[in-house]
Parts: sequence; C-alpha cells; structure tokens
Amino acid sequence: MSQSQTRQKVCFILNPKSGTKSGVDVPALIEQGLDMERWEPCLLLTEYAGHATILARQAAEEGTRLVVAVGGDGTVNEVARGLLNTSTALGILPKGSGNGLARHLKIPLKLPQALELINKATFHHIDSCAINGHPFFCTSGIGFDGLVSSAFAKSVKRGLTSYVQLVIKEFRAYFAQEATVRVNDRELSSEFFVIAFANAAQYGNDAFIAPMADIQDGLLDVCLIRHVGLIQALQLGYGLMTKTIATSSLAEFHTCATVQVQSKEPQHFHADGEYIGQATEFEVKLFPKSLEVVAALA
Repeated sequence: MSQSQTRQKVCFILNPKSGTKSGVDVPALIEQGLDMERWEPCLLLTEYAGHATILARQAAEEGTRLVVAVGGDGTVNEVARGLLNTSTALGILPKGSGNGLARHLKIPLKLPQALELINKATFHHIDSCAINGHPFFCTSGIGFDGLVSSAFAKSVKRGLTSYVQLVIKEFRAYFAQEATVRVNDRELSSEFFVIAFANAAQYGNDAFIAPMADIQDGLLDVCLIRHVGLIQALQLGYGLMTKTIATSSLAEFHTCATVQVQSKEPQHFHADGEYIGQATEFEVKLFPKSLEVVAALA
C-alpha cells in the first residue's frame, strides 16, 4: 500500500488571537514535527466567533479523521461541538490560559509534546453535556461562576492573575441567589452561591471543582455551594487548588445524567467558561461517549 493511501487527513483549526504571547510558530511546528507518513495536514484560521464550529463540521463531512483545535478553551469548545456524534476525532494543541479539557485529557501543555501525542494518536470516546442547549465538555455553572465569566468576557486582560483579580472584585458585591435544584428525583431549595456542573474534573489552571469527575462514566457531577463569606471563600479557593473541595463541608455533590434548576431571579451562566447569558430555568443533560478524542487517558 502506498504512502498516499495510508495517510489520514488531519485538519488544524487555529485561533490566531489565542495565546499570542506563546511565541510558537504553529505552522512551522506542524511542518517540522507532524508525522507526515501518517497524516496529511491542512491548516485553517478562524475569522470570527463560531467559525471554528463551522470549519470542524465541514471537515467531518469531508471525512477528515482528526480535527485539532489550536487555541484556548473557547476554541476547543467550538471545534468539539462541530465534531459531536461524528466519526471525526478531536485533538488539542493548547494555547489558552486555562486549558481545562487538555489538562483533563492529560494532553501536554507544551506544543511540541502535544503534537507528538497526535503523532501517536490513541483514540478514546468521552461524554459531552449541554446547558439549555449549549454544549460543554468540561464545566458549566450558574450564579457566581456565570457572573465571573460575564466580567471576564468584557475584560481585555487574560491569564490567571487577571481572573483572580476579577473574582475578588465581583465577590465583594455578590449574594447567593434563591433557586431549586431537581436532581435524582429530589428537590433542593436554597440560596446558592454556585451551582456547578462538571463533566471533567476542573475549570482549568488546575482548579478542581469536582476532582472525582470521570469524563467517560456517563454521569454529571453537580456541585452545590450555598452561602459563602470571606473565610469560606478562601477555604473554597484552597480546596479548588488542592483537590480537597470534594471533602469540604462547604460543597455538596450529586451525580446524575440530567438536572434542572429553577431560579427566582435571572442568573448568569457559562459553558466551558464562555459566558452565555441569563435565565431563570436551566436544563443540563449529559450525552454518553458522544465525542471521540486523542488523549493520554488510561
């Protein structure tokens, strides 16, 4: 069999605005580091929000075996949603500030090593989720989570430091909101600071909202956090960064395939850190093994 017959198509979708400070020449890296005996590459640049989804879907329809998102969590989410329930897999060259899905899938954060993982190409199927019809692959959240994502979307600064500064600023003026959570035939009514939905274990930056979450188990991990004062907020922050939030008395966890939330007042919400908007009613669903990925999972 000739080389041209054995090579499979791989499409790299690059957000030119993501990770611009990394200093890595991605086209040159692909040309020098990609296994050309296995892969036949193409490189596409996104031009506007949502463009990556269109490009990924087109690539899947053309029979491309692998589509690689080159960028941050937003780019990864856009590419992944275009590949849902197709026979085309998602790869990631992480260039964002959080890199939540890449971290969970044990994809190296250094681009040459991430490209080497693509050369080896071990395929796995993972679950995906949607909140009010908006797909997400790592986490979604209502309440303070959503408010911070709204503020971050308006900020010109990126990175962990800017994010922490925003969290501190917004925390001072935020109050827990009254809502009812319906999970596993139970109704839980309270004032909630955060209602988080985790398909993967972390938000990004190794901040673990649900350390026990398994992206292949067909279950959504729901984290409920009620009233939070300054001391409790610091404890929660420590719990996020040390994976100890799962044993904290400040957080309550449930696992399910679907969950509904009804809020008295409109609440901000996000999907994979991208701000969606406000609503008073929410439905979150999990779709088992609906996305194929290249990852370093066991």
